[in-house]
Amino acid sequence: MSNNKSFWYVVRQEDGTCEVVESDWERAKTPEKSDHKSQWGSFNNEQEAIAKKIGLIRGGKCQPK
Repeated sequence: MSNNKSFWYVVRQEDGTCEVVESDWERAKTPEKSDHKSQWGSFNNEQEAIAKKIGLIRGGKCQPK
């Protein structure tokens, strides 16, 4: 049986804005992280990731678009 579960992350872009991105199970085990990006997650659904993004904007960690 294949596990096609997706996870959601909030990733800060180089311009300071944050993006909500989806990742499948295999990629979630080893999330991609580069030196210039911050990443929060994993979240079980997009709504949780969006709520986190709003909190990061209010907390000054991300810029609004």
